[in-house]
Amino acid sequence: MKAEAFAPAKINLTLHVTGQRDDGYHLLDSLVVFADVGDRLTLTSGSGLSLSVSGEFAGGVPTDNRNLVWQAVEALGWTGHVQLDKQLPHGGGIGGGSSDAAAVLRLLARQTGDIPDHVPLSLGADVPVCMHATSARMRGIGEQIEAVALPPLPALLVNPGIAVPTGSVFAALNSRENPPMPSHIPAFETPAGCAGWLKDQRNDLERPASTVANEIIGVLDALSQTSQVLLARMSGSGSTCFALYPTMKAAHFAAYEIGAAHPGWWCRAVQLS
Repeated sequence: MKAEAFAPAKINLTLHVTGQRDDGYHLLDSLVVFADVGDRLTLTSGSGLSLSVSGEFAGGVPTDNRNLVWQAVEALGWTGHVQLDKQLPHGGGIGGGSSDAAAVLRLLARQTGDIPDHVPLSLGADVPVCMHATSARMRGIGEQIEAVALPPLPALLVNPGIAVPTGSVFAALNSRENPPMPSHIPAFETPAGCAGWLKDQRNDLERPASTVANEIIGVLDALSQTSQVLLARMSGSGSTCFALYPTMKAAHFAAYEIGAAHPGWWCRAVQLS
């Protein structure tokens, strides 16, 4: 067997931290979407297990059992070679490793049948929603996934070239008991309508992440000053930030603005869905 899989970037439009269990796991309420950019994986079945990494962000990615992709295929008993084309910055709050693992699980599920229910969550809180791979509300410790209908959202993703450790961000979080999102998420007809509603929601990790890496503040300021911007916010636990726009033309123009002013930043105009 030789097959390919796409692992899209995961974007948290909201991330409300609503509590913490006795075992240390945080409770979340998050509206999640996926971009049309991401990593790519090629699986070639064979004896033994090996992993190689190429691409813009290959540096520093482990090629052994520390990698979630390795753990995912090992959990299903698959053997062969995995080639990972790493196009997403790691440590950037856009689910790179989780999306990679989920893409492999989806691919192998199509090839070999259903996967055990416990496997996705055992790999990380973001893996179940990345298995879903389209707009959804994620609650609990990541195990509660509810499909949500959203309009296509033109957006710009920006990463200043730093990795932010998730543990450090949660350690800097002052309150772990915060209000969830409203019980009902309205139907939105336009990106502007969605962005207007999102302005009343939060990413509770944005402030603590900014204390860990103050470059995030500069990215948010730059995004907030782009033409026609509807909303600027950090994704996940950082350091990638996003901005929403009324059209893809506006998102591409904003990418030009940011790219010209900050040529060292990773910057991608995308459609979120």
